[in-house]
Amino acid sequence: MSLAIAPARTAAARIDTTRTPLRSAPAPAGTAPVGPSPEAPVAAPRVRAVPEGTEARGFVLYVGIDESKADADGTTLHRIVEALRALTGEIAPSAETYAAVALAPAGAGGRDVDVVRLALQDPAALAKQRDAGETRNDADRHPNGVIIDISRKRVLLDGEPAGLTYKEFELLQFLVLREGRTIDRHELIENLWSAEDEVPSERTIDVHVRRLRSKLAHYQDIVRTVRGIGYRFDRHADVSIRQASTPSPDLY
Repeated sequence: MSLAIAPARTAAARIDTTRTPLRSAPAPAGTAPVGPSPEAPVAAPRVRAVPEGTEARGFVLYVGIDESKADADGTTLHRIVEALRALTGEIAPSAETYAAVALAPAGAGGRDVDVVRLALQDPAALAKQRDAGETRNDADRHPNGVIIDISRKRVLLDGEPAGLTYKEFELLQFLVLREGRTIDRHELIENLWSAEDEVPSERTIDVHVRRLRSKLAHYQDIVRTVRGIGYRFDRHADVSIRQASTPSPDLY
């Protein structure tokens, strides 16, 4: 979710709260000051990092939180937006506000705030993604390691297709999108097999994971077994994950 307060002309502008007092000229010798000395005017706070010839017209605040996290905090995205709007109106009644919700594919991984910045076309985030894309393109020309391409539903091992079945890819994708979290067998069954006529047992899940790991060959340790609990995906330096984000419509 992102709240934009007035049009933003610059990114990462900071308010400089340091003030330099203006000093009055000393009185000529032999004269006494008349009345109390007026206070020197104080310079207004200025916005730093604004290029010459431009002016700050507002700012953008990116808020990274999904609906489930908001619910766990006892609130909703709409209530957060309205609270921020109310606070802005209290502090600066003349400010204009505009808010938009950033959407991404269901279950998409990554930090919420990074997804928001990309979906709302933040220039710095787009530049970072572009640089990362150029690095990945170099890796495609000289492929090494694992490429998990969620958008194309494929896995490459050192440039060669891993040959996963649809269900094996679904299983890997489910773990990848929950990177670093241990997923128990019951959660895998509930999310990947609940719509099927025959629901597998937990032992069957172990068989599916074993087949998946065998196809990952010498990279099989990216899918780790957590004894007595379930499975976890751990990203290594030689693992690249690709997925597309969806631009958001204006919902608020």
